[in-house]
Amino acid sequence: MKELLSGIHQFHSQVFKQEKDFYSQLVGGQSPSTLFIGCSDSRVDPTIITQSDLGELFVLRNAGNIVPCYGASNGGEPATIEYAVSALGVKDIVVCGHSGCGALQAMLSPKKMEKLPLVKSWLNHAEATRRIMEENYSRLRGAEQLEVAVREHVLVQIENLQTHPAVAVKLQRGELSLHAWVYRIDSGDILAYSSDDGRFASLTQLDRRAATKRQVANVRRARKA
Repeated sequence: MKELLSGIHQFHSQVFKQEKDFYSQLVGGQSPSTLFIGCSDSRVDPTIITQSDLGELFVLRNAGNIVPCYGASNGGEPATIEYAVSALGVKDIVVCGHSGCGALQAMLSPKKMEKLPLVKSWLNHAEATRRIMEENYSRLRGAEQLEVAVREHVLVQIENLQTHPAVAVKLQRGELSLHAWVYRIDSGDILAYSSDDGRFASLTQLDRRAATKRQVANVRRARKA
């Protein structure tokens, strides 16, 4: 807590006062271009890994970057998605998983959740990912299994997003784009999925035009993790 209080004083006395005009503009409202859905993991900060300013991202974070299907959860996820799409008019939605995800490790090893009943209940929303891994990738173990699970899980959340009415309407009009990303903590790289080739590729190794085109049009087609 001492570090947090020190940071608050530093922000108010230095950052806020030096950039007061910018913060004054934020008082009038927000108009983010992107809804960023990520994990609650303390090592993954959307504004840092995308180098975004305040007001540019509308952020939804939870354990395992899970997007429950429409009607499957009474939590804040569906309300946040609806508000971002229908009220704020975001043009892009990013679902970003990350390497070494503890939530997915727990999903793959249910015994780890014996003393965490609420976590276990929440991860029921990731049952599709668990079944995909169990039935399609049963040969995998350890780090390789988790890496594939993270990628498959992100794609499942993209599919779940499309069950939300607000998202479906904007997709049908061509007013919204969906993006499936995986952030690698060890390298700082971000992998993005494209429906065109059914693969994840590094955004930092592509030119900006090619990187912009890596989005999800239809994840239900054959895909390669």
